[in-house]
Amino acid sequence: QLQLVESGGGLVQAGASLTLSCAASGRAFSSYAMGWFRQAPGSKREFVAAVSWAGGSTYYGDSVKGRFTCSRDNAKNTVYLQMDGLKPEDTAVYYCAAGGSSWWDDSSYDYWGQGTQVTVSS
Repeated sequence: QLQLVESGGGLVQAGASLTLSCAASGRAFSSYAMGWFRQAPGSKREFVAAVSWAGGSTYYGDSVKGRFTCSRDNAKNTVYLQMDGLKPEDTAVYYCAAGGSSWWDDSSYDYWGQGTQVTVSS
């Protein structure tokens, strides 16, 4: 069993940066690939980023590539999402998830956090 808690969301202006954190409790965090997804009102959940269990590989959705950076610290049981150059269209609830046998596919993740709101004003 793995429990995930996101933090770091907030209201920022376009062009600003935010770093989201996802703290995991439970054993074997380091054995899970971790992913970030987001969901805006009225929209489907969208893949944002993922990182392999050891942190050696990262994957990004096309809409965030070059602006967002996903990383993890297995010693701290935490995964991060550094978001730079934020745009109004990045406004959404951001979720972290563990599992991810197919990193882009939300149905392949086993555990989910409760989400944190990110709002970007123009």
